[in-house]
Amino acid sequence: MAALAEEQTEVAVKLEPEEPPTLLPPQAGDGAGEGGGSTTNNGPNGGGGNIAASSSAGGDGGTPKPAVAVSAAAPAGAAPVPSAAPEASAPHDRQTLLAVLQFLRQSNLREAEEALRREARLLEEAVAGSGAPGEADGTGAEAASTLLSRVTASAPGSAAPDAPGTGASGAATVSGSASGPTAPGKVGSVAVEDQPDVSAVLSAYNQQGDPAMYEEYYSGLKNFIECSLDCHRAELSQLFYPLFVHMYLELVYNQHENEAKSFFEKFHGDQECYYQDDLRVLSSLTKKEHMKGNETMLDFRTSKFVLRISRDSYQLLKRHLQEKQNNQIWNIVQEHLYIDIFDGMPRSKQQIDAMVGSLAGEAKREANKSKVFFGLLKEPEIEVPLDDEDEEGENEEGKPKKKKPKKDSIGSKSKKQDPNAPPQNRIPLPELKDSDKLDKIMNMKETTKRVRLGPDCLPSICFYTFLNAYQGLTAVDVTDDSSLIAGGFADSTVRVWSVTPKKLRSVKQATDLSLIDKESDDVLERIMDEKTSSELKILYGHSGPVYGASFSPDRNYLLSSSEDGTVRLWSLQTFTCLVGYKGHNYPVWDTQFSPYGYYFVSGGHDRVARLWATDHYQPLRIFAGHLADVNCTRFHPNSNYVATGSADRTVRLWDVLNGNCVRIFTGHKGPIHSLTFSPNGRFLATGATDGRVLLWDIGHGLMVGELKGHTQTVCSLRFSRDGEILASGSMDNTVRLWDAIKAFEDLETDDFTTATGHINLPENSQELLLGTYMTKSTPVVHLHFTRRNLVLAAGAYSPQ
Repeated sequence: MAALAEEQTEVAVKLEPEEPPTLLPPQAGDGAGEGGGSTTNNGPNGGGGNIAASSSAGGDGGTPKPAVAVSAAAPAGAAPVPSAAPEASAPHDRQTLLAVLQFLRQSNLREAEEALRREARLLEEAVAGSGAPGEADGTGAEAASTLLSRVTASAPGSAAPDAPGTGASGAATVSGSASGPTAPGKVGSVAVEDQPDVSAVLSAYNQQGDPAMYEEYYSGLKNFIECSLDCHRAELSQLFYPLFVHMYLELVYNQHENEAKSFFEKFHGDQECYYQDDLRVLSSLTKKEHMKGNETMLDFRTSKFVLRISRDSYQLLKRHLQEKQNNQIWNIVQEHLYIDIFDGMPRSKQQIDAMVGSLAGEAKREANKSKVFFGLLKEPEIEVPLDDEDEEGENEEGKPKKKKPKKDSIGSKSKKQDPNAPPQNRIPLPELKDSDKLDKIMNMKETTKRVRLGPDCLPSICFYTFLNAYQGLTAVDVTDDSSLIAGGFADSTVRVWSVTPKKLRSVKQATDLSLIDKESDDVLERIMDEKTSSELKILYGHSGPVYGASFSPDRNYLLSSSEDGTVRLWSLQTFTCLVGYKGHNYPVWDTQFSPYGYYFVSGGHDRVARLWATDHYQPLRIFAGHLADVNCTRFHPNSNYVATGSADRTVRLWDVLNGNCVRIFTGHKGPIHSLTFSPNGRFLATGATDGRVLLWDIGHGLMVGELKGHTQTVCSLRFSRDGEILASGSMDNTVRLWDAIKAFEDLETDDFTTATGHINLPENSQELLLGTYMTKSTPVVHLHFTRRNLVLAAGAYSPQ
């Protein structure tokens, strides 16, 4: 442990001023920086990216301010919202409302005052019993009603004296909330909303609709959509699934069990095939009591289902529901769905099918508009010693001279700063040690001998088959220089093999080390104990199956993650465990070192990914936002971002600096099990249980390709060292090679595509497939390109 601490001390000191390595608590709620429980549809998908700084946490007293601002900008004819009636008593509401109106008048916010007067009058009618449907995309009405409920919620907690010139303490509450710090009582009152308990979440289903009419309502909408024009039908059909789920849950919650069963049996067959797993879970919820402990149901309720619909299709839907007085469905649309409206042509069925399928619908367009520094960091300049080249060239004088410019050209490439790269010191990275520099020099030499791959020059594939792996192979990793291979097993062991003639040796005991001459040239050889040399080392320590393994870039350490909820760091000098990182409460499915070492990321069953540093016991960042297990994690080549793939069928990209979610990619129809970045950092490839490999443009936040061919889960993906070829390995016992250059050329990423998400995927999967390589009966668990572009694949033989 002392060696590790020594090595990392310098980095730890650097890390503190830039970004203190403290545990950043995740925040619940639908919006980043808003005090949860709001009915306005304006947060990133599923509460992603709410980790940044605690100053923007929900319940910080700044919540009513945006509500007032939205009211000020509300259109004059905003319609009422029947579902947002305040819960407090009417006289109390009226008193608070007058106070707010008086405050707006004093602040010279005439438009806001007029809008709020109109909304309040309509709201009173809504409470009395009228309920015409309102605008789903107009936030003014919802914001006004939210303001009322928020003000009434915090009024009892505030005992502030009247502000001079104001008639009631309610006005003082609003002005205090809008501009200054709040009293502890008030923070508490909003925080209760921000962390909804199960009963509060479920109570939203306490609707007083006629249970017998649910089938009629749904059938009516179904007939209307199926009879509409083709261009609108595809878009409006997206409503079927979320409406079906929420109407079914409403019936179950209100204990109309027979009606719920009949409703489910009648309409579940109409849903898209990729929702079958979710419907299976839903079918088991037949009683109100079942709903309280079901995570899937709670997720569906707390995160608004996102639908992307053109304005024309949306207006058509709204007109139909208003004409039919179909308030039951309209209430669900307003309360549980987020309709992302865009101007332009409606999308085709093919375009929609490519993007939908996740637990919470599509990603909101705002979620993918943040700037991402996807370029590579400038490589440090390393002088290549000439004496090595003289040895290679020996008597031929011309050889070293020819080789020298080659090395310079490699150095000159790294001198150019990538315009899309993050600032060099954006996050603190460890400084290069002498051993790292030597390794980089070796890498450069290997690069000169690298095979240039392409459609006419495919790589050789070397397959490492784990025979008689009765312990159950659950994870594999290979070092960057391809000298070591590690396997994680279901019997809780980690096994490390040397795949070169050089055997694995441990460092000598302390008593023997004291006898060594520390000044000798071969001191690194002398400290190794020859008696311990062997091809295999077994590491014991975990108390459950090992699901993830990752070597450090310098090959001195190995990470492993397990079902026991821990991540362990092992020394490859002593083959002992140095640290056990405890933070996850459930199985940890994956872990990976940063390309620069020092940092690593882990993801698990608790739906959260965590960023760690090797010399900190606590995580530095917590990336929360996924609605199901985080199955796989991967660092961007510049180490500033982390990608996570989840069982909620989405991929998220997180900013390491502030913990924000900067990209949400939807389109897979099953849990995601593999991720890889292209070497230039611009593209991401993802594989899932649906057998598809999807390609993403990180800068624009768009899907740019779909590779079909595998028939089972894609477990491993890897780009070649120059990025010309993408290799995919699957449970269908095959390795497939794809033409990455052709897949990414001539991308249509114009402003319209970026703004609307109208992606046109080329149907050329078979043209891009360069080769399929079958194993006898071995699922492909891991893929790796050596420095010379040879493919290494690994898996455990499983006789049928």
